Amino acid sequence: MLHYLAVHLMPQVGALNVLTYVTVRAGGATLTGFVFCLLAGPRLIGQLRALKVGQYIKKEHVADLHALHKGKAGTPTMGGTLIVLSTVLSLLLWGRLTNRLLWVMMGVLVMMGAVGFLDDYIKLRRKHNTGLSARAKMAGQLLTGLLLGVYLVLNPVTTGPAYVKHHEVTNWPRLVSVLREAGSSDETSSARQFWIRLEPGLQEELMAQQPGRLVHPAIEERLLENLREVLRDPGLYEAELWRGTSINGEVQSLLDRGVETLGPREVARLNRMLLEAAMPDCIVRSPRHLHTQVGAPGFKDLFIPLGPFYILFVVFIIAATSNAVNLTDGLDGLAAGASIISLLAYTGIAYVVSRADWSEYLYVIYVPEASELTVFGAAVLGTGLGFLWFNAHPAEVFMGDTGSLALGGAIGAMALLTKQELLLPLVAGLFVLEAMSVVIQVGSFRLTGRRVFRMAPLHHHFELLGWNETKVTIRFWIIAILFALMSLATLKLR
Repeated sequence: MLHYLAVHLMPQVGALNVLTYVTVRAGGATLTGFVFCLLAGPRLIGQLRALKVGQYIKKEHVADLHALHKGKAGTPTMGGTLIVLSTVLSLLLWGRLTNRLLWVMMGVLVMMGAVGFLDDYIKLRRKHNTGLSARAKMAGQLLTGLLLGVYLVLNPVTTGPAYVKHHEVTNWPRLVSVLREAGSSDETSSARQFWIRLEPGLQEELMAQQPGRLVHPAIEERLLENLREVLRDPGLYEAELWRGTSINGEVQSLLDRGVETLGPREVARLNRMLLEAAMPDCIVRSPRHLHTQVGAPGFKDLFIPLGPFYILFVVFIIAATSNAVNLTDGLDGLAAGASIISLLAYTGIAYVVSRADWSEYLYVIYVPEASELTVFGAAVLGTGLGFLWFNAHPAEVFMGDTGSLALGGAIGAMALLTKQELLLPLVAGLFVLEAMSVVIQVGSFRLTGRRVFRMAPLHHHFELLGWNETKVTIRFWIIAILFALMSLATLKLR
């Protein structure tokens, strides 16, 4: 809202231009979410207490754990509603509401929060820890993942590269030779369309280059810069000039839409593929259907094609992350703090992948609309800190499934929309450890009749070893921070 108000009033008040900056709006979203939580938190907690929306502590299974947690009985739960509502209000105020990815993130947050809210509400009515059945809860998670997966397949957040990197030129002498031949011939060819758009001075240097000889690095860089400029030219393609050149289906689909209707990014993508077609033995073929491929961390151009199975992959990501955060929500402040850390890492990643220059430099997939994911992550940061104000030990309110499922779904969706899906196990490493401890515990008991941990999830194991709750929480936060830092470090490792 403020973004559009600033744009409208900028002719009269030039200083309002700062409200169009992503970083400024992200800071505003953080502060707004935090303040809203501080103001609304006490009233919400009071209402939850009046409604007797309290946590029920199980007496079964582990008597020692019950003794440690029995003081939490009656503490208001469903506090996740504060996180969801504060985040949405902050985004409506500071977000650029024409950005579709922002609405996708809000949709996932609200849908997963609604599943958790229903679960918490049933627990309240039954006055027992049993809410939605496991099947019903999973159905809600799978539905959210399915809707997101179908949307991402039908509405890609990214296409293939719209630029040329140095390592993508596989044969510099051959590239120069092809351009020289095109420049010395009067015949119309696809390669000549690139030649005539090069700077005259560069054309002279290329003509002076001896055939088959190594190309000087300075000439390589200058040629690369020229080609990048050519890729921005919407007039590069003319049907008669490109007749006889083999083009792929993605090129044809862009041409069918009409070059005049394409945005700058799509024009550059079209021209990049035309460059590949004009010089197939010089330029590496860029990946097609990148939106259904998963990039491997640590590799420049290694992508795993999933095709239609990408939808199932999305469903798995959403279900896995939401359940992992839900399992982690067992100590005061643990899930809230760890979620903030993971989302903060993906917020930084979102800012990187939204910039063409940074994504090109770091060899990560460029997602042009991801800038608003930075604002989303900042809003959740603010609301998360505001909620943590009341959730810190001893907690005045618990987030319940409303908060844990919403935050888990948001983390998974951020991984998907930034196209850094396989980085998720590292970004959310703490949640992976918590979830795997449950899998190992259950699997070991069923197969051998023995338990590996004193209790699962993992945080309860350390509680029963004698660590107090605050120590477990802070040490797990430290682990989450280390995982987040390692994930950010991998962006440079290619």
